[in-house]
Order: sequence, then structure tokens, then C-alpha cells
Amino acid sequence: MRTIRVTGKGQIRVRPDMTRIVMEIEGITMEYSEALRRASVDVEQLKDLVAGFGLKRSDLKTLNFNVNTEYESYKQNDVYRQRFVGYKVHQELKIEFPSDHELLGRMVYALAHCPVRPEFRLSYTVQDPEAAKNELLGKAVVDARAKALVLTQAAGVRLKEIQNIDYSWGEIDLEVRPMDRMLMADAMPMKAMAGASDSYDMDMEPDDIEISDTVTVIWEID
Repeated sequence: MRTIRVTGKGQIRVRPDMTRIVMEIEGITMEYSEALRRASVDVEQLKDLVAGFGLKRSDLKTLNFNVNTEYESYKQNDVYRQRFVGYKVHQELKIEFPSDHELLGRMVYALAHCPVRPEFRLSYTVQDPEAAKNELLGKAVVDARAKALVLTQAAGVRLKEIQNIDYSWGEIDLEVRPMDRMLMADAMPMKAMAGASDSYDMDMEPDDIEISDTVTVIWEID
């Protein structure tokens, strides 16, 4: 059986409709149990915060959590030594919600002034990533078929049934990061909105997300 193998490329632009805030919290305590207690208290305060904006407490998701021993170097009698500083807790959490400039401004203001004082960054994604991926795959297959028809017509052969479709199933980055640099909560560059002391002006318009992927299709020819 004779076959032809063609790789098609799909490329689309997707308009982001979801806002993502990723928060990082760190703290050091001398006791391991106290480190865990404080970490739990910090998360509960952030859950209270997001719940205050009409979101579910369970919408605050943990991306990473670890506790490590922390040491510092010091010099004694011309010899460098290390001493125990404490247990360092690092947490990374995220909250996602349908894009809303007003809600974002209020939430960023609240994060910048809450007792937890997290570092955070903003990005935008899409509410239905599977729909975007399916559209992308469809375009890649259409492109592969168009190329295959050109090649078979030029070669004087006929395209028959598909024998195999090869797709990597790799992760596609459906995120745009206009403020990807970590922002210190106590050094926010935004200005409060006029007449609204509990909100920042976050009227940002993210660019469309450009994604592409390839699909390899094998057809029988005669």
C-alpha cells in the first residue's frame, strides 16, 4: 500500500475572557507547627477576601505548597558557619474569574491592603480552552488535507482513506501576561480610581492569544 504523509499547521487567535491572579505568600517561623498554622491562617484570610467579592471560597486554588528549613551564614573566628533561621513556608495560589475591570480593580486593591500582603501577578486566559484547542486541531487537519491534495494532484495520484492521524497532545499555552512580573503588594504602581478609595483603575485590554499546533496525517494513495 502506497501512502503520503503530510503535516498540517493550524493557527488561531483567541480573545481572552478570564482573568487570573496568581498569589505567592512566604513566611518564616521557628517552630514547624507554627509555620503550618500561619500558612493555614493566611489562606483562610485570602478565601475570606475572594468570598467578599461574590466568588466561592473553593475558587481559590493551591498551585504549590512547601515548607523548607532556612539557614544563614555567619563568620565566627574567621570561619564561616551556618545557623538555623527557621521554617520557611512558600505558598502559590490562584483565583480565576470572568474578566471584569471593576471587579479586578477592587480585588487588586484589597490584595494590596490585606494583612497577608501577598505578592501577585496578573494574566488572562480563556474560559473554554477545549473549544479553542478543538478549533486549532480542525484547522491543522484542513491544512494537511489541502497540502495533500496539491501534492497528489501534482504527482498524478489519488488521495484515498486516512490511515493515521498523529497529534502530540502537548499542552498549549492559552495565557497572555501583560503584567507577568511579580508585583509587590506594598509598592503597587496603580492609582486609586477617582471617587473610589477601595479600587484601582485596572482598565487593561489584553491582546488576543495566538496559538498554533501541527497534525500529521497519513493517507493511502493510488
